[in-house]
Amino acid sequence: MQISSVNDVKIYNLSHGKSLPEWLSDRKKRQLQNKDVDIQRRIELIQDFEMPTVCTSIKVSRDGQFILATGTYKPRIRCYDTYQLSLKFERCLDSEVVAFDILSDDYSKLVFLHSDRYVEFHSQHGQYYKMRIPKFGRDFSYHYPSCDLYFVGSSSEVFRLNLEQGRFLNSLQTAAVENNVCDINPVHHLFATGSSEGRVECWDPRVRNRVGTLDCALSSLAEGAEVQSLPSISALKFNGSLTMAVGTSTGQVLLYDLRSNKPLLVRDHFYNLPIKSLNFHDQLDLVVSADSKIIKIWNKDTGKAFSSIQPQTHINDVCIYPNSGMLFTANEDPKMNTFYVPALGPAPRWCSFLDNLTEELEESPESTVYDDYKFVTLKDLENLGLSHLVGSSLLRAYMHGYFMDIRLYHKVKSMANPFAYEEYRKDKIRQKIEESRTQRVQVKKLPKVNKELALKLMEEGDDEAELASRKKKGKALPSVLGDDRFKVMFENPDYQVDDQSEEFRLLNPIVSKVGQKRQKKLRLLAQQAAASEQADEDDKEPEGRASSEEESSDDDKSWVEEVREQRRLIWEEGRGRRRQLRKEADRNTVLLERDQSGGEETSNMAEGKKTSRPQYYQIKAGEEFRSFNDVAHKQRLQKASLEDRLKLEEHSGTSNMTETAVGSKQLTFTLKKSEQQRKQQQAEWEHHEERRKLRRSAGHLSSDRGRGRGGGGGRGRGGGGGRGRGGGGRGRGGGRGGGRGRY
Repeated sequence: MQISSVNDVKIYNLSHGKSLPEWLSDRKKRQLQNKDVDIQRRIELIQDFEMPTVCTSIKVSRDGQFILATGTYKPRIRCYDTYQLSLKFERCLDSEVVAFDILSDDYSKLVFLHSDRYVEFHSQHGQYYKMRIPKFGRDFSYHYPSCDLYFVGSSSEVFRLNLEQGRFLNSLQTAAVENNVCDINPVHHLFATGSSEGRVECWDPRVRNRVGTLDCALSSLAEGAEVQSLPSISALKFNGSLTMAVGTSTGQVLLYDLRSNKPLLVRDHFYNLPIKSLNFHDQLDLVVSADSKIIKIWNKDTGKAFSSIQPQTHINDVCIYPNSGMLFTANEDPKMNTFYVPALGPAPRWCSFLDNLTEELEESPESTVYDDYKFVTLKDLENLGLSHLVGSSLLRAYMHGYFMDIRLYHKVKSMANPFAYEEYRKDKIRQKIEESRTQRVQVKKLPKVNKELALKLMEEGDDEAELASRKKKGKALPSVLGDDRFKVMFENPDYQVDDQSEEFRLLNPIVSKVGQKRQKKLRLLAQQAAASEQADEDDKEPEGRASSEEESSDDDKSWVEEVREQRRLIWEEGRGRRRQLRKEADRNTVLLERDQSGGEETSNMAEGKKTSRPQYYQIKAGEEFRSFNDVAHKQRLQKASLEDRLKLEEHSGTSNMTETAVGSKQLTFTLKKSEQQRKQQQAEWEHHEERRKLRRSAGHLSSDRGRGRGGGGGRGRGGGGGRGRGGGGRGRGGGRGGGRGRY
């Protein structure tokens, strides 16, 4: 049990503490209760008062004996008997429950609205009937005088289902696009529905006519408030005959008198979260409004805050036990919370021992909500990396900071810097060692990468430091070697300066010249500083100024000539490399021997023989060398059609590709046939030989006209005859005959 005090109102959380798993045996549970102090202090008011995963809604029967709750997963309903303080029954459902209501005084008549448009009726023994409504439903109300169920949802219509006749009645056509919630006044049975446009429409069930409309969206906005979206109605509740409470999706609660179109009171939760539940406590004239984060209890006449309850998990529904100070909440957590507020009323008769328990606790000093908490500012949260917890239940806003649990503070601080003492100790040791090293001789260590550049920067840094020391108010500039931005340049080998690259050789004269100018400028400034210390005159040009300008012009000419020389050397080196590459390419070239007399394919190549090694030929005296191949033959081949060239390659078995460019390179290869192609060609040749042996002459056949056998001689393979119309036949091997035939 957890005790907290908000606005001097004590709140007892009876569900606080560890919960034992269901799969533990009774013996194990008894052993844990004897060992664990937290389990010993735990108050299990109702046995197994929880859901497997999440509880969505919770209600109390009118006789006060049964508590019914729906949850998931799997979708189910659980009924708890307060007289037995245990679970009475559990029923699993086909889909999740959007809303449910108890029609009888006990659990014998239940109605469930499912997320898949089904409406399910349960009796005492179990499921009784199941039907569907035309649109997806979001809420429903029961009209006792006429036995009608009013369903609202993703439609402008309000569907009416009469339970006495068992059929749908004419729907109520509203002016809204969608309706979110609805309620019926228990005194005069006025039906009200809240729309997604921020309007509340009131209907008289007797004549089925609209009797009034309230625009709650504009009334809920304060002056100067920024409007991000149109507030919709998320909760609706009647109290008595004239009072109605309306909750919006932006976290405001509006109290209306039905005789006025302006709200009597507007209460803001300041969390910008939709109002989930609205309840009235008639004994003290209080309103209990809840969003997903907090439950606020305030006076309905003045709006003054009475108290507030902030659970550790998000809230789905709130239910007040009649005529008592006990509240039940359905949370995004398996455990359903039970809160007891003695200031609201006494404990129910089935747990009257709570009054005696709370009286004993009041006599002993108790810890308030801010004991054992650490006050931290927003800057402290940023240093600890907990700024994302602002607005959560782990931080409670107070003045200019927040209160957080002292155990959480120490744990996060140790995790944020677990080696704080070790680092402090190492820093102290390092400082002592550095102090002792200052008396030693300082040795300059060059880095492993770009040593020459580092040495040059060191020399320039020494010169600048010496010049700055001579000035009265001079300060040495930071060195590149000590700058972390350029540290990688002296550690990563990828940044190594290549002295032999073309870019470096072209820029080196300029860089060296700039360095020389810088050295001269430093020396000149040093001379000016020394002269200013000796002489009192200011703005006097030192001697040798003109000579330095003349020297600079001569130096400019010298480095221009040096750049030209470097360009010439780079061009000669490139030409030498290209010449060497051409020599290597010519050396690797392989020539094949061809007969000089003709360009025809030789018989050896026709037979498909390969040349195993290169062959050479000699040009005879008196012959003019034109190319390695016969140019005239090559031209004839190029003018020939593709069919002729393919036939020539098939006949010779080789394919030649020749270039006439300088070098006269030639590529010769032999077309190979796969093993499958050779087998297929051999089979076709054997088949044709067999057919040629079986061929018979057709000269003895008659050539009578009409339908019958005909014969004919002609040009073709063999004789042909066949059935056809007329006296003869025309077919392969039969020539033109008296009719069509087949061989």
